[in-house]
Parts: sequence; structure tokens; C-alpha cells
Amino acid sequence: MKRPRTGSQVAWFCVVGLGVLVLSIAVVITIGPAGIGIGEVYSTVLAHLGLGEPVLSPLRDGIVWHLRLPRALLAAVCGAGLAVCGVVMQSLLRNPLADPFVLGVSSGASTGAVLVVVLGVGGGVVSLSAGAFAGAALSFASVLVLSRMLGGSTDRVVLSGVAAMQLFSALTSFVVLTAADAETTRGVLFWLLGSFASASWTEVAVGALVLAVALGVCFGHARTLDVFALGQDTAAALGVSVGRTRIVLLCVTALLAAALVSAAGAVGFVGLVLPHAARALVGAGHLRLLPVTAVAGAVFLVWVDTLARTALDPQEVPVGVVTSIIGVPAFVVILYRTSRPRARVG
Repeated sequence: MKRPRTGSQVAWFCVVGLGVLVLSIAVVITIGPAGIGIGEVYSTVLAHLGLGEPVLSPLRDGIVWHLRLPRALLAAVCGAGLAVCGVVMQSLLRNPLADPFVLGVSSGASTGAVLVVVLGVGGGVVSLSAGAFAGAALSFASVLVLSRMLGGSTDRVVLSGVAAMQLFSALTSFVVLTAADAETTRGVLFWLLGSFASASWTEVAVGALVLAVALGVCFGHARTLDVFALGQDTAAALGVSVGRTRIVLLCVTALLAAALVSAAGAVGFVGLVLPHAARALVGAGHLRLLPVTAVAGAVFLVWVDTLARTALDPQEVPVGVVTSIIGVPAFVVILYRTSRPRARVG
């Protein structure tokens, strides 16, 4: 059995990971047709922080500050948040295939977004992100109510999530097929597959705030998540309030996922694959696992988004398509490595 990493080793992983994340963001901002260097990015950021003079033209300055930097930061926030949601869901539900969308959050967000964009719900006052968040919250609430009616066990939560996912996916398809024109349908489908093209500083700030609160709550329940991995009966025997803890963590992860999906659409496989990769590095203890997974998810999605926007330039590929192409073979490798029978000793 693989020995868990020590605290100093995990701290080293996190420090190196944060350094890689900062460097990655600096590098990806330079990638694109504008031909901006890392030094120019550094000077531009300092200038906007009031620590220097601008060195770029207004157009190139806008490319860095209003387009590429918030996009890279939003990708990092979404990658970290979705990966953390995956860690918590897999432990809480004792299901290695659980991900942030198992509670129907992504399908509910899709329905809310489609109602706003296609049917004009809100009369132009409600934005796409607000509609998506409302739809995600409604879907999660329906999962909570249904699972409660069915007994509230972990398998009932998963089954309720599957039911909500199918219902809201059907509603989304119905609205798009009956009320949308070809151009609107194309735009909606692109968003549904994940995109950071419209990233703004407001979305970065909101996403980072929600992520910070969710991380704080999850860190506070790290030891409890370790016990949940042994089963809810064991957790109850050790004095854990199973029902209350499950509701708190489900609400926190669902609201985090809803906030991220409302900003970027449904980006799959991040919350499914990254937790397994992080466990292979630092073990299953959540005090170690949560920070490493968050950093790994942030770095991963920053580079995936860069690949999505540059691979077929000038055409952009939805981020969810790229994460699936990368995630499927990676997940197969992880499953193979974790399912191989270990040789007996002696």
C-alpha cells in the first residue's frame, strides 16, 4: 500500500504548484496573434495596480487586462473549484465516479440559461449567468427534496441527481428545438459545452469569493470527510452528525458548482479525473488532498483553455470538448492502475 505523503511534502507540492500556476497564467496571456511578451504582461499588470506606467498601446493593454488575464484567472478558479467539488462528492457519496454535476447542477444551469437566451425570461433584466445560477439552484433543490422523500441515503441522492439531470436536459432540448433559430442554437450549444470567452473581472471576483468560502468550509470538515470515506455507519459510530454534515457539504459544493457553471458553462471531467490524480500523489487524507487537487485543477484548466482557443485559430473549440478528449484516456489509465491486482508478498 502506498504511504501517504508527509506534511512537508504536501506543502512542497502546493508551493511548487502555485508557482507553476502563476507562471502558467503569465505564459498563456502571451499566447495568441497579438504577440505580447511576458515582460509586457508584467508591466501592464503593475500599471493597472498603480505601481508603474503603461508600456503597451491602449488596444494591446485591453487585450491583456480585459480579455486574456480575466479569462486565464476564471479558468484557474473554475478548475480549482470543480476539482474540489469532485473530491468532496466522491468522499461524501463514496462513489469514485461522482463529479460536481451528479446533483443535476449542470443540466439545471443549462435550462436556466436557455430560458433567458431563447425565451427571453426576465425581460432582458436577467443575465445568462444569473439565469444559469437560478436553474442550477432549482435543480439542486429538487434533488434535495426528492432524495429526502426517498430516505436520504447516498444512493438515493445519486439517483435523485440522475433523475433531475434527465428532466432538465429534456427541458433544455425541448426549448432549443422548438423556440430557437439556428444562430441562437449554435451560441447556446457552444456555451453549454463550456467557454471562458466572455470572462469578466466581475465573474472572476464572484467565482474566487465563492471558491474561498467553499474551501474554508471543506477544510473545516476535512477530518469528517476522511471518516465518511469509511462509510456513514462508521461515521455515525464515531460521533459524526451524518445527516447535517452531508446537507452542509452538498449545499456548499452544489452552490460552488452552480456559480462556476453559470460563469463558464458545463466543463466536464475536471471534477472526475483530477481528484484521482491528486490521490495518486498525496494519498486520501483530505487535509492533503484538498489543496493539491485545487492547484492541480487550476493549472490543468488554464492550459486546456489555452489549447481550446488556439488549436484551431481563429475558430475556438469549446473547453468541455477538450477536457473530455483529454479526460477520457486519462481516466481509463487511472482506472487501470487502481484496479490492477497487487502481487502478494511472501
